[in-house]
Amino acid sequence: MTSQRDVFEVSGPVHLTSVNWNCLHYQRSVVASLVQGAYVLERDRQQNRQGSEARAPPWWESFHFEVIRKLIDDSDFSIFGAIYEYRPPVSFQYSTATKAPRFVIVFRGTITKKESVSRDVKLDLHLLRNGLHQTSRFEIAMQAVRTLVSAFGHQNVWIAGHSLGAAMVTLAGKIMAKEGMNLKAFLFNPPFFSAPIERIKDKKVKQGIRIASSFITAGLTLAVKGPRHKSDSFTKLSSWVPYLFVNQADDVCSSYVGYFDHRKKMEEIGAGNIGKLATQNSVKDLFLSAFGMESESLHLLPSANLTVNSSPAPDFKHAHGIHQWWRPDVDLQSKVYLFD
Repeated sequence: MTSQRDVFEVSGPVHLTSVNWNCLHYQRSVVASLVQGAYVLERDRQQNRQGSEARAPPWWESFHFEVIRKLIDDSDFSIFGAIYEYRPPVSFQYSTATKAPRFVIVFRGTITKKESVSRDVKLDLHLLRNGLHQTSRFEIAMQAVRTLVSAFGHQNVWIAGHSLGAAMVTLAGKIMAKEGMNLKAFLFNPPFFSAPIERIKDKKVKQGIRIASSFITAGLTLAVKGPRHKSDSFTKLSSWVPYLFVNQADDVCSSYVGYFDHRKKMEEIGAGNIGKLATQNSVKDLFLSAFGMESESLHLLPSANLTVNSSPAPDFKHAHGIHQWWRPDVDLQSKVYLFD
């Protein structure tokens, strides 16, 4: 039986009768719809919905995109992403469509159905161990990104993902940024694995924990890497400003709120250098480094355009879901953080 969440006419951004590609609100809504298209493509495959029964096409066709390639996992043969090409009508030639992407590469997150859950959960575990870059799914994704960028230029390629897919976008975006190519990236509910500090209601207690954590992390960094250590990798990434979309009630990604906001707080108390040092390292990575094992947590980002959804969420499914990012009635606040 088809879930109503798969049906564009019921759950999709049908209110977008036209798209202003100069506006981040429209960009966010359409790109989130394209990511949902990858989810529904896989569910169509699992339920053998073909032809007129397929539910996926309206998620991209409604905005004049076409799927030019499905990204297939080599382990379970599930569809984990798609490459879209924007093909607007001729009448759009002189409209804001000129600001639209030529291509969008998207990656879905975990699907908890028997046909794909085993493979997806294994990838989630790789992500927890900072080993996503060693998986064949990411290799396929990265090859797709490199091929398209090589053929059409990085200015013509956007990348986007949700949850596990957002982690893949983060990793791919970091790799390309280190090579001098900053791809426009949309990260919906990107994973940030840490203690759920955002749940603490008392602001003073929460801030105290963050300050103490920064001093501990900075101290460990000096002990493990030495006082003259500089993170050239972090500096190279500073010009890449991905778009992050997080929900304050989602424990998977809400720590990004404190991660970026805390830098300013550290500067205000005269500990800006300690804050900068801490924001470039994680305790887990430092411990692994002390034993000769290199590791880099994905959540360590120098810069970002962070959008936070503060609307009440009835449960985790709503707080972590992709559907919230095209709803017109959500309470969103955006702020740009640039690493100096």
